[in-house]
Amino acid sequence: MSTDKKNTILVVDDDTAHRTMLKTLLSGWGYLIDEADDGSTAIIKVEERAYDLILMDIRMIKVSGIEALKEIKVINPAIPIIIMTAYSSVETAVDALKNGAYDYLIKPLDFDELRISLIRAMDHTGLREENRLLKESMVSHFDRRNIIGRSPVMVKLLETVAQVSSSEATVLITGDSGTGKEMIAGAIHYNSPRKDAPFIKINCAAITETLLESELFGHEKGAFTGAQRRKEGKFRLAHGGSIFLDEIGEMPMSMQVKLLRVLQEREITRVGGEEVIKVDVRIIAASNRDLLKDIENSRFREDLYYRLNVVELRMPPLRDRKEDIPLLAQHYLELFSEKNHKQAKGFTPRAMDMLLKYEWPGNIRELMNVIERCVVLSTADYIDQNDLPFGAEEDDEDQPLFSPSMITGDVPLEEVEKATILNTLEFTSGNKSEAARRLGITRKTLHKKLKKYGVMD
Repeated sequence: MSTDKKNTILVVDDDTAHRTMLKTLLSGWGYLIDEADDGSTAIIKVEERAYDLILMDIRMIKVSGIEALKEIKVINPAIPIIIMTAYSSVETAVDALKNGAYDYLIKPLDFDELRISLIRAMDHTGLREENRLLKESMVSHFDRRNIIGRSPVMVKLLETVAQVSSSEATVLITGDSGTGKEMIAGAIHYNSPRKDAPFIKINCAAITETLLESELFGHEKGAFTGAQRRKEGKFRLAHGGSIFLDEIGEMPMSMQVKLLRVLQEREITRVGGEEVIKVDVRIIAASNRDLLKDIENSRFREDLYYRLNVVELRMPPLRDRKEDIPLLAQHYLELFSEKNHKQAKGFTPRAMDMLLKYEWPGNIRELMNVIERCVVLSTADYIDQNDLPFGAEEDDEDQPLFSPSMITGDVPLEEVEKATILNTLEFTSGNKSEAARRLGITRKTLHKKLKKYGVMD
Protein backbone atom coordinates (compact mmCIF):
# COMPACT_ATOMS: atom_id res chain seq x y z
CA MET A 1 0.00 0.00 0.00
CA SER A 2 1.17 3.52 -0.73
CA THR A 3 -0.23 6.91 0.11
CA ASP A 4 -0.25 10.06 -2.01
CA LYS A 5 0.52 12.18 1.03
CA LYS A 6 2.93 11.24 3.79
CA ASN A 7 0.53 11.13 6.73
CA THR A 8 2.13 11.00 10.17
CA ILE A 9 1.01 8.44 12.73
CA LEU A 10 1.93 8.50 16.41
CA VAL A 11 2.32 4.92 17.70
CA VAL A 12 1.88 4.72 21.48
CA ASP A 13 2.79 1.40 23.15
CA ASP A 14 5.01 0.48 26.12
CA ASP A 15 5.82 -2.86 24.44
CA THR A 16 9.01 -1.99 22.56
CA ALA A 17 8.90 -5.05 20.31
CA HIS A 18 5.30 -4.47 19.30
CA ARG A 19 5.94 -0.76 18.73
CA THR A 20 8.94 -1.52 16.52
CA MET A 21 6.93 -4.05 14.52
CA LEU A 22 4.21 -1.48 13.91
CA LYS A 23 6.75 1.15 12.88
CA THR A 24 8.20 -1.22 10.28
CA LEU A 25 4.76 -2.27 9.01
CA LEU A 26 3.29 1.24 8.78
CA SER A 27 6.43 2.71 7.24
CA GLY A 28 6.17 0.05 4.55
CA TRP A 29 2.62 1.26 3.86
CA GLY A 30 3.94 4.76 3.22
CA TYR A 31 3.25 6.49 6.53
CA LEU A 32 5.65 8.61 8.60
CA ILE A 33 5.93 7.23 12.14
CA ASP A 34 6.61 8.88 15.49
CA GLU A 35 6.73 6.87 18.72
CA ALA A 36 5.77 7.21 22.39
CA ASP A 37 6.28 4.59 25.09
CA ASP A 38 3.55 5.88 27.42
CA GLY A 39 0.34 7.90 27.46
CA SER A 40 2.03 10.82 29.22
CA THR A 41 4.66 11.09 26.47
CA ALA A 42 1.90 10.94 23.85
CA ILE A 43 0.08 13.88 25.45
CA ILE A 44 3.25 16.00 25.39
CA LYS A 45 3.93 15.11 21.75
CA VAL A 46 0.38 16.04 20.71
CA GLU A 47 0.80 19.43 22.37
CA GLU A 48 3.99 20.01 20.38
CA ARG A 49 2.94 18.92 16.88
CA ALA A 50 0.00 17.84 14.75
CA TYR A 51 -0.52 14.17 13.88
CA ASP A 52 -2.85 12.73 11.27
CA LEU A 53 -3.67 9.72 13.44
CA ILE A 54 -2.76 8.07 16.76
CA LEU A 55 -2.52 4.29 17.22
CA MET A 56 -2.46 3.67 20.97
CA ASP A 57 -2.40 0.75 23.38
CA ILE A 58 -4.79 0.81 26.34
CA ARG A 59 -2.74 -0.82 29.12
CA MET A 60 0.42 1.17 29.89
CA ILE A 61 2.31 1.56 33.15
CA LYS A 62 2.20 5.32 33.86
CA VAL A 63 -0.76 6.80 31.96
CA SER A 64 -3.25 4.41 30.37
CA GLY A 65 -4.56 4.73 26.85
CA ILE A 66 -8.01 5.76 28.11
CA GLU A 67 -6.54 8.54 30.26
CA ALA A 68 -4.34 9.73 27.40
CA LEU A 69 -7.30 9.55 25.02
CA LYS A 70 -9.32 11.91 27.24
CA GLU A 71 -6.45 14.42 27.50
CA ILE A 72 -5.66 14.32 23.76
CA LYS A 73 -9.30 14.89 22.83
CA VAL A 74 -9.23 18.08 24.92
CA ILE A 75 -6.11 19.27 23.08
CA ASN A 76 -7.41 18.37 19.61
CA PRO A 77 -10.69 16.43 19.28
CA ALA A 78 -10.25 16.06 15.51
CA ILE A 79 -7.32 13.61 15.71
CA PRO A 80 -8.56 10.08 14.93
CA ILE A 81 -7.38 7.72 17.68
CA ILE A 82 -7.41 3.98 17.16
CA ILE A 83 -7.18 2.00 20.41
CA MET A 84 -5.56 -1.45 20.54
CA THR A 85 -5.41 -3.95 23.37
CA ALA A 86 -4.71 -7.59 24.10
CA TYR A 87 -7.64 -7.67 26.50
CA SER A 88 -10.87 -8.35 24.65
CA SER A 89 -13.34 -6.51 26.84
CA VAL A 90 -16.62 -5.12 25.54
CA GLU A 91 -16.79 -2.74 28.52
CA THR A 92 -13.32 -1.38 27.71
CA ALA A 93 -14.29 -0.96 24.06
CA VAL A 94 -17.43 0.98 24.94
CA ASP A 95 -15.43 3.15 27.37
CA ALA A 96 -12.87 3.96 24.66
CA LEU A 97 -15.54 4.77 22.06
CA LYS A 98 -17.50 6.92 24.52
CA ASN A 99 -14.37 8.98 25.10
CA GLY A 100 -13.84 9.63 21.41
CA ALA A 101 -11.81 6.70 20.06
CA TYR A 102 -12.29 6.26 16.33
CA ASP A 103 -11.87 2.49 16.34
CA TYR A 104 -10.96 -0.42 18.62
CA LEU A 105 -8.63 -3.26 17.55
CA ILE A 106 -7.70 -6.47 19.36
CA LYS A 107 -4.12 -7.75 19.68
CA PRO A 108 -2.70 -9.68 17.95
CA LEU A 109 -3.68 -7.21 15.24
CA ASP A 110 -5.35 -8.36 12.06
CA PHE A 111 -3.28 -6.38 9.52
CA ASP A 112 -6.08 -6.25 6.95
CA GLU A 113 -8.43 -4.89 9.59
CA LEU A 114 -5.78 -2.38 10.70
CA ARG A 115 -5.23 -1.17 7.16
CA ILE A 116 -8.98 -0.70 6.55
CA SER A 117 -9.34 1.20 9.82
CA LEU A 118 -6.40 3.47 8.95
CA ILE A 119 -7.77 4.26 5.50
CA ARG A 120 -11.22 5.09 6.90
CA ALA A 121 -9.73 7.30 9.61
CA MET A 122 -7.45 9.11 7.16
CA ASP A 123 -10.46 9.99 5.04
CA HIS A 124 -11.49 12.35 7.84
CA THR A 125 -8.21 14.29 7.71
CA GLY A 126 -6.88 16.71 5.14
CA LEU A 127 -10.33 17.96 4.12
CA ARG A 128 -9.35 21.63 4.38
CA GLU A 129 -6.37 21.08 2.07
CA GLU A 130 -8.48 19.12 -0.40
CA ASN A 131 -11.05 21.91 -0.44
CA ARG A 132 -8.30 24.41 -1.18
CA LEU A 133 -7.01 22.32 -4.08
CA LEU A 134 -10.52 21.93 -5.48
CA LYS A 135 -11.07 25.68 -5.34
CA GLU A 136 -7.76 26.30 -7.11
CA SER A 137 -8.81 23.88 -9.85
CA MET A 138 -11.83 26.06 -10.54
CA VAL A 139 -9.51 28.67 -12.05
CA SER A 140 -9.09 26.42 -15.09
CA HIS A 141 -11.01 26.90 -18.34
CA PHE A 142 -14.12 25.36 -16.77
CA ASP A 143 -15.54 27.35 -13.86
CA ARG A 144 -17.23 24.90 -11.49
CA ARG A 145 -19.17 27.74 -9.81
CA ASN A 146 -18.48 26.27 -6.37
CA ILE A 147 -19.84 22.88 -7.39
CA ILE A 148 -17.96 20.46 -5.12
CA GLY A 149 -17.67 16.79 -6.00
CA ARG A 150 -15.05 14.09 -6.45
CA SER A 151 -17.38 11.08 -6.66
CA PRO A 152 -17.38 9.22 -10.00
CA VAL A 153 -21.00 10.18 -10.70
CA MET A 154 -20.25 13.89 -10.18
CA VAL A 155 -17.03 13.79 -12.20
CA LYS A 156 -18.96 12.27 -15.11
CA LEU A 157 -21.77 14.82 -14.74
CA LEU A 158 -19.36 17.78 -14.74
CA GLU A 159 -17.62 16.42 -17.84
CA THR A 160 -20.99 16.45 -19.61
CA VAL A 161 -21.75 19.95 -18.29
CA ALA A 162 -18.44 21.18 -19.71
CA GLN A 163 -19.33 19.73 -23.11
CA VAL A 164 -22.88 21.09 -23.13
CA SER A 165 -21.92 24.58 -21.96
CA SER A 166 -20.20 25.60 -25.19
CA SER A 167 -23.26 24.65 -27.27
CA GLU A 168 -26.62 26.36 -27.74
CA ALA A 169 -28.60 23.23 -26.85
CA THR A 170 -31.64 23.49 -24.58
CA VAL A 171 -30.95 21.56 -21.37
CA LEU A 172 -33.32 19.77 -18.97
CA ILE A 173 -31.91 19.14 -15.48
CA THR A 174 -33.76 16.49 -13.48
CA GLY A 175 -33.34 15.08 -9.98
CA ASP A 176 -34.66 15.22 -6.42
CA SER A 177 -35.24 18.49 -4.60
CA GLY A 178 -32.14 20.01 -3.03
CA THR A 179 -29.60 18.26 -5.27
CA GLY A 180 -28.16 21.46 -6.76
CA LYS A 181 -29.95 21.82 -10.10
CA GLU A 182 -29.72 25.61 -10.01
CA MET A 183 -25.94 25.46 -9.49
CA ILE A 184 -25.57 23.23 -12.55
CA ALA A 185 -27.69 25.67 -14.57
CA GLY A 186 -25.40 28.48 -13.46
CA ALA A 187 -22.31 26.49 -14.43
CA ILE A 188 -23.76 25.92 -17.90
CA HIS A 189 -24.44 29.64 -18.43
CA TYR A 190 -21.18 30.97 -16.99
CA ASN A 191 -19.13 28.53 -19.08
CA SER A 192 -20.99 29.38 -22.28
CA PRO A 193 -20.37 32.08 -24.91
CA ARG A 194 -23.31 33.89 -23.25
CA LYS A 195 -21.54 34.27 -19.89
CA ASP A 196 -21.29 38.07 -20.11
CA ALA A 197 -25.03 38.42 -20.82
CA PRO A 198 -27.83 38.10 -18.20
CA PHE A 199 -28.64 34.84 -16.42
CA ILE A 200 -32.27 35.12 -15.34
CA LYS A 201 -33.86 32.64 -12.92
CA ILE A 202 -37.54 32.02 -12.29
CA ASN A 203 -39.31 29.41 -10.15
CA CYS A 204 -42.44 28.33 -12.01
CA ALA A 205 -43.94 26.80 -8.86
CA ALA A 206 -43.66 30.02 -6.84
CA ILE A 207 -45.83 32.17 -9.14
CA THR A 208 -49.59 31.87 -9.64
CA GLU A 209 -50.88 30.88 -13.05
CA THR A 210 -52.40 34.33 -13.66
CA LEU A 211 -49.09 36.10 -13.02
CA LEU A 212 -46.71 33.59 -14.64
CA GLU A 213 -47.40 34.74 -18.21
CA SER A 214 -46.73 38.35 -17.23
CA GLU A 215 -43.52 37.36 -15.42
CA LEU A 216 -42.21 35.44 -18.42
CA PHE A 217 -43.37 37.62 -21.33
CA GLY A 218 -44.18 40.99 -19.75
CA HIS A 219 -47.37 43.06 -20.08
CA GLU A 220 -48.67 46.30 -21.53
CA LYS A 221 -50.07 49.11 -19.42
CA GLY A 222 -53.72 48.42 -18.62
CA ALA A 223 -53.50 44.77 -19.67
CA PHE A 224 -55.19 43.79 -16.38
CA THR A 225 -56.19 45.34 -13.07
CA GLY A 226 -53.08 46.75 -11.42
CA ALA A 227 -51.03 46.94 -14.63
CA GLN A 228 -50.26 50.65 -14.28
CA ARG A 229 -47.25 50.59 -16.61
CA ARG A 230 -45.56 48.42 -19.19
CA LYS A 231 -43.39 45.66 -17.76
CA GLU A 232 -40.70 43.70 -19.52
CA GLY A 233 -40.79 39.95 -18.92
CA LYS A 234 -37.98 37.62 -17.97
CA PHE A 235 -37.43 36.48 -21.56
CA ARG A 236 -36.83 40.06 -22.72
CA LEU A 237 -34.52 40.73 -19.75
CA ALA A 238 -32.54 37.58 -20.59
CA HIS A 239 -32.04 38.59 -24.25
CA GLY A 240 -28.57 37.49 -25.37
CA GLY A 241 -28.17 35.35 -22.25
CA SER A 242 -29.86 32.38 -20.56
CA ILE A 243 -33.08 31.83 -18.65
CA PHE A 244 -33.45 29.14 -15.99
CA LEU A 245 -36.99 27.80 -15.61
CA ASP A 246 -36.97 25.92 -12.32
CA GLU A 247 -39.74 23.44 -11.46
CA ILE A 248 -40.94 23.44 -15.08
CA GLY A 249 -43.20 20.48 -14.24
CA GLU A 250 -45.42 22.82 -12.19
CA MET A 251 -46.17 25.04 -15.20
CA PRO A 252 -49.90 25.01 -16.13
CA MET A 253 -50.85 23.39 -19.45
CA SER A 254 -52.02 26.73 -20.86
CA MET A 255 -48.58 28.22 -20.27
CA GLN A 256 -46.84 25.16 -21.67
CA VAL A 257 -48.44 25.88 -25.07
CA LYS A 258 -47.08 29.44 -25.03
CA LEU A 259 -43.62 28.34 -23.93
CA LEU A 260 -43.56 25.80 -26.75
CA ARG A 261 -44.18 28.65 -29.22
CA VAL A 262 -41.25 30.59 -27.76
CA LEU A 263 -38.99 27.58 -28.22
CA GLN A 264 -40.15 27.09 -31.80
CA GLU A 265 -40.35 30.69 -33.00
CA ARG A 266 -37.95 32.47 -30.61
CA GLU A 267 -40.44 35.29 -30.17
CA ILE A 268 -42.81 36.56 -27.48
CA THR A 269 -45.80 38.86 -27.15
CA ARG A 270 -46.52 40.90 -24.02
CA VAL A 271 -49.81 40.25 -22.20
CA GLY A 272 -52.33 42.70 -23.59
CA GLY A 273 -50.08 43.60 -26.53
CA GLU A 274 -49.81 42.74 -30.19
CA GLU A 275 -46.15 43.46 -30.92
CA VAL A 276 -44.14 40.35 -31.74
CA ILE A 277 -40.71 40.60 -30.08
CA LYS A 278 -37.77 38.47 -31.18
CA VAL A 279 -35.70 37.05 -28.31
CA ASP A 280 -32.30 35.38 -28.35
CA VAL A 281 -32.37 33.30 -25.18
CA ARG A 282 -30.96 29.92 -24.21
CA ILE A 283 -33.43 27.94 -22.10
CA ILE A 284 -32.30 25.74 -19.22
CA ALA A 285 -35.15 23.99 -17.42
CA ALA A 286 -35.27 21.85 -14.28
CA SER A 287 -37.77 19.57 -12.56
CA ASN A 288 -37.92 17.20 -9.61
CA ARG A 289 -40.99 15.52 -11.11
CA ASP A 290 -41.14 12.45 -13.35
CA LEU A 291 -42.13 14.31 -16.50
CA LEU A 292 -42.62 11.13 -18.53
CA LYS A 293 -45.20 9.97 -16.00
CA ASP A 294 -46.80 13.44 -16.12
CA ILE A 295 -47.04 13.06 -19.92
CA GLU A 296 -48.89 9.74 -19.46
CA ASN A 297 -51.24 11.48 -16.99
CA SER A 298 -51.78 14.43 -19.36
CA ARG A 299 -50.10 16.86 -16.96
CA PHE A 300 -47.23 17.77 -19.26
CA ARG A 301 -47.05 18.21 -23.03
CA GLU A 302 -45.01 15.58 -24.82
CA ASP A 303 -43.93 18.01 -27.60
CA LEU A 304 -42.68 20.51 -25.00
CA TYR A 305 -40.81 17.77 -23.16
CA TYR A 306 -38.80 16.82 -26.24
CA ARG A 307 -38.17 20.46 -27.07
CA LEU A 308 -36.71 21.00 -23.59
CA ASN A 309 -34.94 17.65 -23.36
CA VAL A 310 -32.34 18.12 -26.10
CA VAL A 311 -29.78 17.24 -23.42
CA GLU A 312 -30.85 15.78 -20.07
CA LEU A 313 -28.62 16.08 -17.02
CA ARG A 314 -29.71 13.99 -14.04
CA MET A 315 -28.54 15.19 -10.64
CA PRO A 316 -27.64 12.33 -8.27
CA PRO A 317 -29.11 12.38 -4.76
CA LEU A 318 -26.59 12.94 -1.98
CA ARG A 319 -27.04 9.35 -0.76
CA ASP A 320 -25.55 8.20 -4.09
CA ARG A 321 -22.46 10.40 -3.80
CA LYS A 322 -21.45 10.01 -0.16
CA GLU A 323 -17.77 10.38 -1.10
CA ASP A 324 -18.57 14.09 -1.51
CA ILE A 325 -20.07 14.60 1.95
CA PRO A 326 -16.78 15.32 3.80
CA LEU A 327 -15.78 17.98 1.26
CA LEU A 328 -19.25 19.52 1.14
CA ALA A 329 -19.52 19.56 4.93
CA GLN A 330 -16.12 21.25 5.33
CA HIS A 331 -16.94 23.76 2.59
CA TYR A 332 -20.20 24.82 4.26
CA LEU A 333 -18.56 24.80 7.69
CA GLU A 334 -16.04 27.40 6.49
CA LEU A 335 -18.75 29.37 4.67
CA PHE A 336 -21.12 29.59 7.63
CA SER A 337 -18.31 30.13 10.15
CA GLU A 338 -17.26 33.25 8.26
CA LYS A 339 -20.86 34.39 7.83
CA ASN A 340 -21.68 33.98 11.55
CA HIS A 341 -18.29 35.16 12.86
CA LYS A 342 -17.51 31.78 14.37
CA GLN A 343 -14.20 29.87 14.58
CA ALA A 344 -15.36 26.32 13.81
CA LYS A 345 -12.37 24.38 12.47
CA GLY A 346 -13.76 21.00 11.50
CA PHE A 347 -15.58 17.84 12.56
CA THR A 348 -14.67 15.15 15.05
CA PRO A 349 -14.35 11.68 13.46
CA ARG A 350 -17.53 10.56 15.20
CA ALA A 351 -19.48 13.53 13.80
CA MET A 352 -18.18 12.87 10.29
CA ASP A 353 -19.16 9.20 10.57
CA MET A 354 -22.66 10.35 11.53
CA LEU A 355 -22.85 12.64 8.49
CA LEU A 356 -21.79 9.75 6.25
CA LYS A 357 -24.31 7.31 7.74
CA TYR A 358 -27.30 9.65 7.39
CA GLU A 359 -29.45 9.21 4.25
CA TRP A 360 -30.05 12.94 3.54
CA PRO A 361 -33.64 12.95 2.21
CA GLY A 362 -33.30 16.72 1.70
CA ASN A 363 -29.97 16.31 -0.14
CA ILE A 364 -27.47 19.21 -0.26
CA ARG A 365 -30.07 21.74 0.88
CA GLU A 366 -30.57 19.71 4.07
CA LEU A 367 -26.81 19.32 4.56
CA MET A 368 -26.38 23.10 4.32
CA ASN A 369 -29.12 23.62 6.87
CA VAL A 370 -27.61 21.09 9.29
CA ILE A 371 -24.10 22.56 9.03
CA GLU A 372 -25.33 26.13 9.50
CA ARG A 373 -27.33 25.05 12.56
CA CYS A 374 -24.26 23.34 14.02
CA VAL A 375 -22.07 26.39 13.43
CA VAL A 376 -24.59 28.75 15.03
CA LEU A 377 -25.28 26.60 18.11
CA SER A 378 -21.88 25.00 18.77
CA THR A 379 -19.47 26.63 21.22
CA ALA A 380 -16.50 24.32 20.49
CA ASP A 381 -13.84 24.47 17.77
CA TYR A 382 -14.92 21.12 16.34
CA ILE A 383 -18.46 19.97 15.53
CA ASP A 384 -19.23 16.81 17.52
CA GLN A 385 -21.89 14.15 16.96
CA ASN A 386 -23.98 15.65 19.77
CA ASP A 387 -24.20 18.90 17.80
CA LEU A 388 -25.99 17.14 14.94
CA PRO A 389 -29.82 17.26 15.01
CA PHE A 390 -30.02 13.54 14.22
CA GLY A 391 -27.01 12.54 16.37
CA ALA A 392 -29.00 11.19 19.30
CA GLU A 393 -31.20 9.07 17.05
CA GLU A 394 -28.36 7.76 14.89
CA ASP A 395 -25.85 7.10 17.66
CA ASP A 396 -26.00 3.33 18.06
CA GLU A 397 -22.73 2.66 19.89
CA ASP A 398 -24.42 2.31 23.27
CA GLN A 399 -27.13 -0.05 22.09
CA PRO A 400 -26.78 -3.64 23.34
CA LEU A 401 -25.76 -6.29 20.84
CA PHE A 402 -28.00 -8.89 22.41
CA SER A 403 -29.99 -8.26 25.54
CA PRO A 404 -30.70 -11.04 28.11
CA SER A 405 -34.33 -9.90 27.95
CA MET A 406 -34.48 -11.39 24.43
CA ILE A 407 -34.02 -14.87 25.88
CA THR A 408 -37.13 -16.77 26.90
CA GLY A 409 -37.03 -20.15 28.58
CA ASP A 410 -34.02 -22.51 28.60
CA VAL A 411 -31.67 -21.64 25.74
CA PRO A 412 -28.31 -23.41 25.20
CA LEU A 413 -25.26 -21.13 25.45
CA GLU A 414 -24.29 -21.86 21.85
CA GLU A 415 -27.69 -20.66 20.64
CA VAL A 416 -27.26 -17.42 22.60
CA GLU A 417 -23.80 -16.91 21.05
CA LYS A 418 -25.09 -17.68 17.57
CA ALA A 419 -28.03 -15.29 17.99
CA THR A 420 -25.71 -12.58 19.27
CA ILE A 421 -23.38 -12.93 16.28
CA LEU A 422 -26.23 -12.93 13.75
CA ASN A 423 -27.89 -10.01 15.51
CA THR A 424 -24.65 -8.02 15.39
CA LEU A 425 -24.05 -8.82 11.70
CA GLU A 426 -27.54 -7.64 10.86
CA PHE A 427 -26.97 -4.52 12.96
CA THR A 428 -23.75 -3.72 11.04
CA SER A 429 -25.33 -4.48 7.64
CA GLY A 430 -23.05 -7.47 7.12
CA ASN A 431 -19.80 -5.58 7.86
CA LYS A 432 -17.74 -8.37 9.44
CA SER A 433 -14.88 -6.13 10.63
CA GLU A 434 -17.34 -3.86 12.42
CA ALA A 435 -19.24 -6.84 13.84
CA ALA A 436 -16.01 -8.41 15.14
CA ARG A 437 -15.04 -5.12 16.78
CA ARG A 438 -18.39 -4.83 18.49
CA LEU A 439 -18.24 -8.43 19.68
CA GLY A 440 -14.70 -7.96 21.02
CA ILE A 441 -13.20 -10.71 18.86
CA THR A 442 -10.88 -10.81 15.85
CA ARG A 443 -12.26 -11.09 12.33
CA LYS A 444 -10.57 -14.51 12.07
CA THR A 445 -12.40 -15.72 15.17
CA LEU A 446 -15.68 -14.41 13.77
CA HIS A 447 -15.14 -16.41 10.56
CA LYS A 448 -14.48 -19.58 12.60
CA LYS A 449 -17.66 -19.14 14.61
CA LEU A 450 -19.75 -18.44 11.50
CA LYS A 451 -18.37 -21.60 9.93
CA LYS A 452 -19.07 -23.52 13.13
CA TYR A 453 -22.71 -22.49 13.08
CA GLY A 454 -23.04 -23.27 9.38
CA VAL A 455 -23.67 -19.63 8.46
CA MET A 456 -20.88 -19.56 5.88
CA ASP A 457 -18.25 -21.86 4.35
